Amino acid sequence: MSKIETKDLNLFYGNFQALIDVNLAIEEKMITALIGPSGCGKSTLLRTFNRMNDLIDGARITGEVLIDGKNIYEAGTDLVVLRKKVGMVFQRPNPFPLSIFDNIAYGPRTHGSKSKAELEDVVEQALSRVQLWDVLKDRLESSALNLSLEQQQRLCIARLMAVTPDVVLMDEPCSALDPMATQRIEELMSELKKHYTILIVTHNMQQAARVSDRTGFMLLGRLVEYGETPQVFTNPKEIKTEEYITGRYG
Repeated sequence: MSKIETKDLNLFYGNFQALIDVNLAIEEKMITALIGPSGCGKSTLLRTFNRMNDLIDGARITGEVLIDGKNIYEAGTDLVVLRKKVGMVFQRPNPFPLSIFDNIAYGPRTHGSKSKAELEDVVEQALSRVQLWDVLKDRLESSALNLSLEQQQRLCIARLMAVTPDVVLMDEPCSALDPMATQRIEELMSELKKHYTILIVTHNMQQAARVSDRTGFMLLGRLVEYGETPQVFTNPKEIKTEEYITGRYG
């Protein structure tokens, strides 16, 4: 069974249809990239997996989004539980104006963890997973806002790790970073996929080719092509995919 599956998924913002009959199956513990020109629907699709589009007035969907076989758009779905299971990393790092420790401990506290010893263990594990523990262990009480952009993005990823998600959504996670920082975040993604199912939206086709196992190409709200990344990039089945990858538009 796929970790995530969409069935005839359509999404509307008022009278505008942003997603059109999207059928997609995402495997567990892989990196799946969504590529396509600006406005094609890839970020909108990403946000359907944790229902972030619910926050937009006039947004409505038809079809299904299944995670572990359960339709997350069924009435009665607990959005707090869903967004704990399906975390999100945004284009620009968004650390809270709190200490490094309190950034990581925020989620576990919200979900009921109060013990200082337990929180200390969670913070160490989360920062270790994003390779920041040795760098920051003596600065845990300093403000997270003083970190470099790369460290802030790693911290935001660690903040997700602290609430033990199954799925990590990444919307252009390297767009604010320089090439060296981008390379290190990509290396981190490859390490994290041992433990998490990762979906990444990127305008950087080289990044998609480097880090992802499977790639979906979107155009005008439709999923035009979806397959193993090497196949999509070297032998695309659809002419529109080939035109985009070879730079004829987008």
